[in-house]
Amino acid sequence: MDHTHQHSPPSEAQSRNEMDFEISGMTCASCASRVEKALKSVPGVKEARVNLASEKARVTLASVSATPEALQGAVEKIGYKLKPAHHEHSSPISHMNHMHHGEEAGLGKVELLRRQKRRVLLAGLLSAPLVLPMLLRPFGFEFQLPAWLQFVLAAPVQFWLGGRFYGTSWKAVKNFTGNMDLLVALGTTAAFGLSLYLWLLAPSAHGSQHLYFESAAVIITLVLLGKYLESKAKQQTTEAISSLQALRPEKARVQRKGVESEVPLSQVQVGDLVVVKPGEKIPVDGAVLEGRSQVDESLITGESLPVDKGQGDWVIGGSVNGNGRLTVTTQAVSSESTLARIVRLVENAQAAKAPIEKLVDRVSAVFIPVVLVISVLTILIWGFSTGSWEQAVIHGVAVLVIACPCALGLATPTAIMVGTGVAARAGILIKDAEALQTAHSITAVVFDKTGTLTEGKPKVAKFITAKGNDSEVLSWLASLQSGSEHPLAKATLEKAKQEKVPLRSVTDIQALPGQGLKGKIEGQIIFVGTEKWLEEKGIEKSEWQHLAHERQAAGESLSWIVNESQREILGLISYADQPKSTSASAIQKLNSLQLKTLMLTGDSEGSAKQVAKVLGLDQFQARVLPEEKAQFVQKLKAQGERVAMVGDGVNDAPALAAADVGIAMATGTDVAMRTAGITLMRGNPLLIPDAIDISKKTYRKIKQNLFWAFIYNIVGIPLAAFGLLNPVIAGGAMAFSSVSVVANALLLKKWKGSAL
Repeated sequence: MDHTHQHSPPSEAQSRNEMDFEISGMTCASCASRVEKALKSVPGVKEARVNLASEKARVTLASVSATPEALQGAVEKIGYKLKPAHHEHSSPISHMNHMHHGEEAGLGKVELLRRQKRRVLLAGLLSAPLVLPMLLRPFGFEFQLPAWLQFVLAAPVQFWLGGRFYGTSWKAVKNFTGNMDLLVALGTTAAFGLSLYLWLLAPSAHGSQHLYFESAAVIITLVLLGKYLESKAKQQTTEAISSLQALRPEKARVQRKGVESEVPLSQVQVGDLVVVKPGEKIPVDGAVLEGRSQVDESLITGESLPVDKGQGDWVIGGSVNGNGRLTVTTQAVSSESTLARIVRLVENAQAAKAPIEKLVDRVSAVFIPVVLVISVLTILIWGFSTGSWEQAVIHGVAVLVIACPCALGLATPTAIMVGTGVAARAGILIKDAEALQTAHSITAVVFDKTGTLTEGKPKVAKFITAKGNDSEVLSWLASLQSGSEHPLAKATLEKAKQEKVPLRSVTDIQALPGQGLKGKIEGQIIFVGTEKWLEEKGIEKSEWQHLAHERQAAGESLSWIVNESQREILGLISYADQPKSTSASAIQKLNSLQLKTLMLTGDSEGSAKQVAKVLGLDQFQARVLPEEKAQFVQKLKAQGERVAMVGDGVNDAPALAAADVGIAMATGTDVAMRTAGITLMRGNPLLIPDAIDISKKTYRKIKQNLFWAFIYNIVGIPLAAFGLLNPVIAGGAMAFSSVSVVANALLLKKWKGSAL
């Protein structure tokens, strides 16, 4: 199990010049790009990003001149609604409250889905009798509903249940633009209008010509069904954030002046003592003051096993307390808590646009006008070449309703939302869509050693004494080092504790910079430190030399123990920083992905060589300075490698920034994590191949989605134009193109990391 970390995730507090908004009324990619354009046109706006899948906008301001009112005005002018995203307790965590079209603004997502479902069912009931003759014809049943009955059934579907298409289309036309609703409104109105003309103004001699009321009604029904299924599926793409938000309890049990009382979480302050009973959620980030327990942090860090917590240990708000009562000193609340920061990171990643989306933006800008032109040309060419304007209009309608701008707009954001969500659940926080897209093409992974591949806590590897008086020498050594904070001293004291040797009184302690430590114990001056000191003092060490070389060759740090008063060597103690239990399998997985694995460390050649050999690394460099790490990464990039750098310390920050993708361990420092594109919530190296794997799978989904979205249009529009597609089938294909794209993205939810 990994060591419990004492650090929260990087501070990604939303800067004051960033604002989040919810948008209603968007139906396709061209809507999203138009809203984006309108927001960018407001003076003082530096950047605007609109996400069709989450129906949100994030606006970056260059100056205070761009007020929320100005932004709302610009968006409402082009026919959409904009409102500030809700925040709880001054936290940038926003409700994922999906709003849809203007008429439905203000409805919660549950009520919205209910309303959509009712409309689909009603449209289906009204359309079913219209389709029945067509369905029974292959079985030899030839009959047709009276024209007046077809009209009575189709009109409510067209003008009441399909009324929203007219509303949003009119707003688009007023602004000289188009959207998916305009295509549906034009297509179905043309089919409905043609039916009226054939029925009332041009009745045939036989009085039994085919009308197209069923086409108009069924197309609207299918589009409404598609939108309902899409809304339902889109809800699942935000489950990761919803489940994280649900972790935070509403109240906390605070102990003030010895009295316990339940207060709303918003009233808890830093420094408050919070009491957590067995089985309860921990409401705040802080350090355990009293009690022992096991805490389930799985939904926050992805750590599947409960973690032992005792006095001084850090606990994370939102994790679940086990069987012990804990008193926690509050260190962070509300927007500064780990949970809030994690949600913010995931939201940031989901709001960002992947570089691949630039292609979609360019296509969506011209999509609607091109489809309208193709539709008009289809009608004219068929009309003049065949003389059958009835058939010409039907083929033109098919062109309008097969077009799928919605699928294009949803292809990338849905995959990113699901991918970043499942990654967060596994303890992998991806800062932005660019890091996600870049990580899939990594060719080389560069590691820091200490704390990344190794535990970062040296342990005594070998303890050798001259006369077999191990416990006495260990007692002197531990006593001498008992006041030191040095990692090697801590390792010695741990060994003494295990061996149960007593500590003795030490006087005249003297630290010798770069050489070691000495002090007086029971009248003898005892020294522990480097070989260099022995040489300076001229103490004979030849009999020990081969043992010393052995330990150094094994990559261990060596200290000599000397009785200076008697000028004799008492023994040797060597220390090793053990590789983490999962480091070797992580390297193996990366190698199986055909990735180069390299290690950079400031440690000695022997130590680095031993770790590289044990773990199976392709290459290593020892005695590397922090600035040299960044240079090494730049050099690899110059050789054509796509580099991921993995580190956890301040000294890794330059290299993390220099790499194509920086991957920071959350067991390390905030500096490292702020620089990195990906943060691992646990110090488990297996999360590294997992991060690359989820990145590859998400990017594959983006490409699949874009392929299907483009193929629907590239194949469907020409088929419709050549008269090979019935408008009803075209409407069905358009409706389900969006659903298939979202459903394909949702398959990512099955992903399971190897580190779980």
